[in-house]
Amino acid sequence: MEIKMDIISELDGKRILIWGYGREGKATEHFLERCVKPASVDIFEGKREEINEDAYDFIIKSPGIVMKEENPKYTSETELFLQQFRDQVIGITGTKGKSTTSAMLYTVLKACSGRPVLLLGNIGQPCLDYFEEVTEDTIIVYEMSCHQLAHTNVSPHIAIFLNLYEEHLDYYGTVEKYFEAKSHIAAYQKSGDFFFVGENVPKIETKAEKTVLHQPKDVHYKLRLAGEHNQYDAQFVEHVAELLGCEKEAVLKSMAEFEGLPHRLQYIGTYRGVRYFDDSISTIPEAAINAAMSIPDAKTILIGGMDRGINYDLLITFIREHREFQFICAYASGKRIFGEVGDCENCVYVEDLEQAVEAAVQMTEPGGACILSPAAASYGYFKNFEERGEAFQKYVYAFAQ
Repeated sequence: MEIKMDIISELDGKRILIWGYGREGKATEHFLERCVKPASVDIFEGKREEINEDAYDFIIKSPGIVMKEENPKYTSETELFLQQFRDQVIGITGTKGKSTTSAMLYTVLKACSGRPVLLLGNIGQPCLDYFEEVTEDTIIVYEMSCHQLAHTNVSPHIAIFLNLYEEHLDYYGTVEKYFEAKSHIAAYQKSGDFFFVGENVPKIETKAEKTVLHQPKDVHYKLRLAGEHNQYDAQFVEHVAELLGCEKEAVLKSMAEFEGLPHRLQYIGTYRGVRYFDDSISTIPEAAINAAMSIPDAKTILIGGMDRGINYDLLITFIREHREFQFICAYASGKRIFGEVGDCENCVYVEDLEQAVEAAVQMTEPGGACILSPAAASYGYFKNFEERGEAFQKYVYAFAQ
């Protein structure tokens, strides 16, 4: 779809179908009720072949719905929002770290920019719920998932692409198709736009001014967040904040005060001399390895969840080479990993998270740390990573005390 500067006039009087009725679908319905006078609005949750496309002028698709062929009638909440406000949007994507980076940037800009700031998107705030709050001066920090970007043909004025790792292969099939979806964050940028990209992200053709950021060789920032990956992500925050005119000293102070988000190497307490950390957001091997290397005196790592078919060779090699850590595997992906390293004395298999925590409490000696960092999705066992993290904390409180 071409960029339209006034989506309300575009939608007025039109026949609209909302395809998918999750969080974004409901937000779209409420937006249409508040702001638009469409000819009709229908809600549908079935398959595409069941849609009578001729009966509608616009079909607003929820993220995550598979659509193999493009059709100009289809759009999304993200695309509509960008058509209206793309010049005010800082879009942030990446396999890992996008929520923390988005929240840190939002915190910094709230403290330092002197302008109203909104934090929207995949972080849990549907953008159309905040449509009326956007003024000409508003800065919009927008966390963008691959599903939100997949069928979006508008890119934000400032784009951040942190990193790319193998993920969501159950949906996209190949890492190339996964990358293609995410690449839309910069592919439609214009001259005068800005693109900040991590060193391991493949090349994207864009008209924006591009800045490539690398993993820092030493600690640059005073952060409350552990891990080299957070040092890396903080660079993007500093660059964008300075681009928007924030003073460096104020930016660094605000970054140092940022406390992070739940379930991201979150310290949950010390019991019987053992420190416990919830990193339930971890869904790839690199995240579990980063967690193990980020927490001083880490001893026990809980891994495993839904098996999406991703390559675990990196984590398997790490387990074999780092006998200082004890790995407790669970669920389908944990079973697959254990099948490769079951001969290692530093790796055991249990059925579920409850058994994993019970084993960790017995194994981890005082002075050490225990980390839930599953390197796998939660689906099939928990509603989402938040529920998994809350379950971990509940079991820790039950067994460790």
